[in-house]
Amino acid sequence: MATSKCGCGDQKQGLPPGVCFPWEEKVKDIGTIVGDESIIKGEWDNLEAFAYVYLWWWVQR
Repeated sequence: MATSKCGCGDQKQGLPPGVCFPWEEKVKDIGTIVGDESIIKGEWDNLEAFAYVYLWWWVQR
């Protein structure tokens, strides 16, 4: 995977379009998930896609 360094100093590891924070990183912050993880992951993916589109909308104005 390609590693690029953004202006804020974070390193991004070739994230696909529509992803700002990968689920694998976010689940570490959340901790243990009780119940069906796929439901939470699905909602996280939806939120990520919305945020990505919203940010690009502002950039393209």
